[in-house]
Amino acid sequence: MTFEGTAHVYGDNVDTDAIIPARNLTSTDPDELAKHAMEDLDPVFVSRVRPGDVMVGGRNFGSGSSREHAPIAIKGAGIVCIVATSFARIFYRNAINVGLPIVTCPGAADGAETGDTFRVDLEGGVVENVTKGVRRSASPLPPFMKEILEAGGLMPWVAARMGNATAAPKVTVPANEPPQADWRLD
Repeated sequence: MTFEGTAHVYGDNVDTDAIIPARNLTSTDPDELAKHAMEDLDPVFVSRVRPGDVMVGGRNFGSGSSREHAPIAIKGAGIVCIVATSFARIFYRNAINVGLPIVTCPGAADGAETGDTFRVDLEGGVVENVTKGVRRSASPLPPFMKEILEAGGLMPWVAARMGNATAAPKVTVPANEPPQADWRLD
């Protein structure tokens, strides 16, 4: 999977209440949530974002509550991938579960500006700020997470396996699981 789009760049500790304020949690509809994505942190985000754009953040992106509304709002707004130095563990899993590609790339936000073009190669483990000419290595996703993303999220992935009795779901955590799933980074 490779994505290229305009970046929306944020700093460290962007929490789920900044992504989708609690007052807007009356729906789980992606289109409705998208109308309020980032509104307290970046009031012009909704008018600026376009389908295919990329979100870039610093450390501890998605901290705070465990609400799955946050990645749903971001995806509903048109963001196709989030790149950050590190993610809160529950946000990381919620993003994968709703089918939103997410990649850990230390330093990705360094020197980046909203409006830069970013290219993200999940298979190759490369994040590139095309505008600035900066390439960085990213943590690869475990194979089972790639399968979930390719299916469109956890529920479509499970449904596909339930419809095929010969394909029992195999979910294991490899010994070398990437650091974005490490509880010590939360």
